[in-house]
Amino acid sequence: MDSKHRAFMISRRALIKAGVFGACSLCLGNKLSTFAEDIYTPESLKGINQGFPVKEAMYYKKLEDLRIECELCPRKCTVADMERGYCGVRENRGGIYYTLVHSRVCALNIDPIEKKPLFHYLPGTKAYSLATAGCNIECKFCQNWQISQYRPEQIDSIKLTPDDIVKDAQTSGSKTIAYTYSEPVVFYEYMYDTSQLARKLGLKSVMISNGYIQEKPLVELCKYLDAVKIDLKGFTEKFYSETCSGELKPVLDTLVALKKIGIWFEIVVLIVPTLNDSEKEIKEMCAWIKNNLGTDVPIHFTRFHPTYKIKNLPPTPLNTIENARQIAIDTGLRFPYIGNVPNHEGENTYCPHCKQVIIRRVGFSILENHIKDGKCKDCSQPIPGVWS
Repeated sequence: MDSKHRAFMISRRALIKAGVFGACSLCLGNKLSTFAEDIYTPESLKGINQGFPVKEAMYYKKLEDLRIECELCPRKCTVADMERGYCGVRENRGGIYYTLVHSRVCALNIDPIEKKPLFHYLPGTKAYSLATAGCNIECKFCQNWQISQYRPEQIDSIKLTPDDIVKDAQTSGSKTIAYTYSEPVVFYEYMYDTSQLARKLGLKSVMISNGYIQEKPLVELCKYLDAVKIDLKGFTEKFYSETCSGELKPVLDTLVALKKIGIWFEIVVLIVPTLNDSEKEIKEMCAWIKNNLGTDVPIHFTRFHPTYKIKNLPPTPLNTIENARQIAIDTGLRFPYIGNVPNHEGENTYCPHCKQVIIRRVGFSILENHIKDGKCKDCSQPIPGVWS
């Protein structure tokens, strides 16, 4: 492996000194990046790409002729012997389906929880964030395509067992472990084992996902999760099919299931100019959210920047994002936000009763927090979320 493809480590102390702490630490190409200070050493990184466990998948059924059908995500891949599913991280070996990414970490960082973004979940705390390779859809605007659209053997990774992750997260002072960056559904077994152990030891877990998962594994996983963020890519089957190689309905089904389960969740919608930004689509989306999920679910309208396979479109005009937020307000949604526009008033949380700012944000930083015991300090209005 040549020098440009070697793994590297950078400490939080060095990053702070460089003035860029908080930037995303995703691996780029074949690089593993970690900002977790004093957790890894050059000696420990000698284990790059060595010793990864191969674990039987939890959700699949056996078919004739050593074929299997995956029962994890809506694709329901039928996989022949010695072949892999769409995600590229699950392989049929002699009629037994295996995950190839258990304990195989390719990206790691300690993030503000606001970066996920989760605004109604332990504001101002840190999330020990990790990913493996792979995804079960392909968004043409994916900002993390260097890991989501690669197979595990194409990316430098290090072995971190669930026990390693939980211990490291405790050492870092993080309140939460976040499964993020690529698509956690494809490393389901790793996430499941880690979140189960974390729960026993007093750490919380959150999944940052595209929502492309079947209901049975989702319900089982949510027993050990504390919050979920779902990327709702758009609100038409056309957009999902042409831009994300997926379907809208399974994601809507996931959102309804999360509501039924009762776990805290938030929604992010990346507004891409000309593709999913029409007022009609935004109005229909907001109405569906109100009618099916209620008025309290936070929805984050975030600004698109050209990347991956969509570089011919400009960043989303600010007025388009502001208009989407206003549509949500007019629909009756109580907590709409604007994302990727630092220092905008749409980053703040407002009390739905007295209209005062109860959490003031700039980017990923909390400047003021006027929530006490889950209520607005000024008028005692209950504010939905996970606050402690």
